Amino acid sequence: MKTLEEKLGYTFQDPALLENALTHSSRANESRGKLASNERLEFLGDSILGMAVADHLYRNHPDLPEGELTRTRAALVCEESLVEVAQELGLGGYLRLGKGESSGGGRERPSIQADAVEAVLAAIYLDGGIGSARRFVQRFILSREVASLTKPRDHKTALQELVQRESGQVLQYRLVGEEGPDHDKRFFVEVLLNGTAIGSGSGRSKKEAEQMAAAAAIETLDQKQP
Repeated sequence: MKTLEEKLGYTFQDPALLENALTHSSRANESRGKLASNERLEFLGDSILGMAVADHLYRNHPDLPEGELTRTRAALVCEESLVEVAQELGLGGYLRLGKGESSGGGRERPSIQADAVEAVLAAIYLDGGIGSARRFVQRFILSREVASLTKPRDHKTALQELVQRESGQVLQYRLVGEEGPDHDKRFFVEVLLNGTAIGSGSGRSKKEAEQMAAAAAIETLDQKQP
């Protein structure tokens, strides 16, 4: 664990917190109650990460509109970003997995790696406070900020990343109408989340209409967040 602490740039006062953060539910189940899984820490870490990133973007980018703030935050905290952090830390090699999960490639499974990063963040927060947690986020998450800000404004991708924060979410784009002659046609699209319309848009092509619908959906979801 000392090697991992060196990579993290943080030394735990209570090493048990780090061990808990690295304990997958498959290992906890095999222990028959002797070990706790990292699921509760992952829940806490997810909230800390979202808050820290949102706070940083709000304070450091007063020129960015709400929609762009939402897109950038989603890009920074998505599973892909967290997996990159896990790989940078070599976190897979430290995970405590059950025998079946370990032999089945669990150490390389993106969802397990991403959850472990959030759990480690929560462990740092509980052990050293919000300042230590913010430093972790700054070093490993916000270092990717420039790349996120310079990505093309692909609203469909941003929306996908946003809803992927919760499992089981299904996005669907539906053409609801079109009008005008062939040389000047306009398409109307709505986007549905789990069967419920959350945004609509129009454009001179189906792709453009889908992008506009996705942008509207991002604003809708952002307004619903506490």
